[in-house]
Amino acid sequence: MFRIFIDGQNGTTGLQIKDRLAERGDIELIELLDAERKTDAAKRAALSAADVAILCLPDDAARQTAQLATKARLIDASTAHRTHPDWTYGLPELCPEQRRKIQTAQRVSNPGCYPTGFILLLRPLIALGLLKPDQAIFVSALSGYSGGGKAMIKDYQEQSQTACRPYGLTLKHKHLAEMTQFAKLQNDPVFLPHVGDFYQGMLVEIGLTSNHFAKPTSAASITEHWQNFYQNEPNIQVQEPNHTAGLAGNFLEPQACNGTNRVDLFAFGDEQQSLLVARLDNLGKGAAGAAVQNLNLMLGIDEQTGLSAQDTHPRINP
Repeated sequence: MFRIFIDGQNGTTGLQIKDRLAERGDIELIELLDAERKTDAAKRAALSAADVAILCLPDDAARQTAQLATKARLIDASTAHRTHPDWTYGLPELCPEQRRKIQTAQRVSNPGCYPTGFILLLRPLIALGLLKPDQAIFVSALSGYSGGGKAMIKDYQEQSQTACRPYGLTLKHKHLAEMTQFAKLQNDPVFLPHVGDFYQGMLVEIGLTSNHFAKPTSAASITEHWQNFYQNEPNIQVQEPNHTAGLAGNFLEPQACNGTNRVDLFAFGDEQQSLLVARLDNLGKGAAGAAVQNLNLMLGIDEQTGLSAQDTHPRINP
């Protein structure tokens, strides 16, 4: 029996992680009373008793808890440590050696939802020499409003909002550092995220021209590169090139991966222009599912335990 402490279990991500762990027979959750949750002594005791602690906290609070955990193994779901050299980036599909690094790591930083899609789209193309790492990249993305946490969830559920609203217009989004570093780009992308009037689900979209590539390419060749790179990855589903059969009418449904730990990758276009799209559950592979996958790796058990790449527990607009 593994003992797990979720610090911040009442937040959006914490609740989703707890939901995925609560029914497992190999997991015992360490829980604190409401009055104890912000006391260092109670946290130290919980951290000492846990095999792994998962931090579902704002950045500053995550840093404070990490300082208390002198011996405990940690997974941090915040952005506080994602590019920190002493933390291992928790994206097993990043490269062939990343899974082993997570398995043996003392401290793992859970990836962000937007970076997960962005990195999975671009990293193989750069690693295989198809995409030039010095190119200027524009990425647009659409997320359900659960990505904004409790305040945004309340805002959307209590009053009508515009169906799609762009934000991050200062071009200083906090995910940029990990997007650049782990995609192996030489320059930050221009990133324009949007929030939609639906609870969860995500699309990450990158438009490229033939000038971005080191050699002639197409949707078919991009798809082939992805298929080779991710051929043994159960959570990555590479769709056929120009996969219009998967559209709902003329639309790509952002909620189709909800309730799963799956990422769908799409390549559309021709030899002149390419549109790359990643679809995922921002609370699944983009947050809680990724944390559970990393937890399983750190515990030395099958990383898919308690997770699914199929739509077994859809969570759409509760």
